[in-house]
Amino acid sequence: MIVKMKFLSITGPKEDIDRVVNKYLAKYEIHLENALAQLTQVQHLTPYIQINPYREALNKATGFTELLGNTDDIPIEDISVEDAIKLVQDMEEKLSGLNSKRAALEEKRSALEASMERIEPFQELPCDISSVIHFNFVQSRFGKIGKEFYSNFENYVYENLDAVFYPCHSDDEYVWGVYFAPRTTIAKVDAVFSSMHFEKVFIPDHYQGTPSQAYKALDGKYQEILEEIQSCKMEITQVLQKEAIRLVSAQDRLAALSTNFDVRKVAACTAADLDTFYILCGWMAENDAEAFQKEIENDMNLFCIIEDDQNNIHCQPPTKLKNPRPFRPFEMFVRMYGLPAYNEIDPTIFVAVTYAFIFGAMFGDAGQGLCLVAGGFLLYKFKKLNLAAIIGTAGIFSTFFGFMFGSVFGFEDLIPAVWLRPVKSMTQLPLIGNLNTVFVVAIAFGMFLVVVTMIFHIINGIKARDTENIWFDTNAVAGLVFYAAIILTIGLFLTGNKLPGAIVLVIMFVVPLLVIAMKEPLTRLVEKKSKIFPDEKGMFIAQSFFELFEVLLSYFSNTLSFVRIGAFAVSHAAMMEVVLMLAGAEAGSPNWIVVVIGNIIVCGMEGLIVGIQVLRLEYYELFSRFYKGTGKEFIPFLYRSKKAKAAK
Repeated sequence: MIVKMKFLSITGPKEDIDRVVNKYLAKYEIHLENALAQLTQVQHLTPYIQINPYREALNKATGFTELLGNTDDIPIEDISVEDAIKLVQDMEEKLSGLNSKRAALEEKRSALEASMERIEPFQELPCDISSVIHFNFVQSRFGKIGKEFYSNFENYVYENLDAVFYPCHSDDEYVWGVYFAPRTTIAKVDAVFSSMHFEKVFIPDHYQGTPSQAYKALDGKYQEILEEIQSCKMEITQVLQKEAIRLVSAQDRLAALSTNFDVRKVAACTAADLDTFYILCGWMAENDAEAFQKEIENDMNLFCIIEDDQNNIHCQPPTKLKNPRPFRPFEMFVRMYGLPAYNEIDPTIFVAVTYAFIFGAMFGDAGQGLCLVAGGFLLYKFKKLNLAAIIGTAGIFSTFFGFMFGSVFGFEDLIPAVWLRPVKSMTQLPLIGNLNTVFVVAIAFGMFLVVVTMIFHIINGIKARDTENIWFDTNAVAGLVFYAAIILTIGLFLTGNKLPGAIVLVIMFVVPLLVIAMKEPLTRLVEKKSKIFPDEKGMFIAQSFFELFEVLLSYFSNTLSFVRIGAFAVSHAAMMEVVLMLAGAEAGSPNWIVVVIGNIIVCGMEGLIVGIQVLRLEYYELFSRFYKGTGKEFIPFLYRSKKAKAAK
């Protein structure tokens, strides 16, 4: 269900805004709108510009609490803003020395990492680095060459080059090494290697010993630095742990003050000679708005107007969903498609009932259904995953249909079927012959859901005062009459009753189709528009004809899509028959390991496929008929402290 909203305009002396926000508004959830954008007819309004004085202290407090790790279990205490700021300042002073030490260590670590990274590829070089760099008659170059170029270098260049290349290391892209050449020809050799895309690496002469020895020495220093950094972090954590409760409380308090201070970003100010007033505009739940009005009725410095005339409101009301607890997890599916607009039907309960019911019909097995119930609800209890709750709820219906079909972990002979066996039950239909009963029931159920969604469409049209979507649209009254006529005709034919006369059939079928085809001119006529038909009448008629053909095709395809309900019910039973056959159940002593593994595979694979297929039915066959999902979410602007949330 969608919570009913009220639009509020709140005003008072400019300097009084913090008192109002922290004393009154922080108690309620309010979705603030930009006052300047809403009050376009009010002249001489200016933005409320002021620097947030709590932002710097909040950033520091947040940094301290992040070092504490998980703070969810730390209780929140009342703390004044003065004490919160002073605590952050004192903590910064206490940690200044440790932070400086840590920064210096981090800098040393970065320098060591750079040195180790530079020398690491050359560890296989057996020479002393300093000696190589300071040869008198031979010069060396450290670097890397791409593997594709190195192959060409070896095959075509190396033999005729007055130089020696010593490869040290290779990876997927490069060969790392050193080349040596006489000082007299080094320029020529450099040019050749450059043409082979050799990338030089500068190696300073401060390394001691061979590259391998130098790397090990650097690694030793690096590990020592890491230990010192870890020790420094532990000292910082110990200091913070002593004040953990007060720090978390200060961070929470400063977060509330900082967020609430930022209401100025959406506030407007009046330009007056003597007194300047702020104006805040936003949406509040009807119950909260009434409570807020009652609370401030004796406050002489605060004025609030609840706007009831929708013509004076220039923004769409936000959508806040509030459904009974068992249905709340299914809000996830609604949000995935798009939140309902404020004047739309909230389809959450409809989705919850139909999704779970259809899932159960497609995956009817009492044993596997109970596994879904247990696994889903346990996972929801410990992990709070909405999808887990949905799986658990769907498992209840799977269990129900398992008893209806007489299926327990694929065994069809343990319990009698309350209703029917999906694979064996057949129905005789005129002109068609024998057809699986679950297919017939699935089509009938699909027709029922299509009719329900058409009714929802009409209700949405009434809420939006949309003439076309009430009377003339494919899913409006005209479409409902046509589709209901089809259902009635099919029902009479299958039951052997006489069909209505030709005149009645024309009224039932032809008239609604003509109304649908002429929906745009009829809408303009009802709304008393001056221009009823478009200028290009021939194009309009051709377009209407093809659109009508598409409408008829959509009625047929949407209805036929529900056959998948019966198809999956039959396929599930058939797949479990295969599992039991492989386990040797027909011989009377099945291999229970095969039975268990087969049930796990079928439950996991088919459960996933069925879940997706049911969601497809919801979105494409049902939602597409009545639901747009163009709403904007209700987002409370003001910060509610952890303590306030816990109290609630």
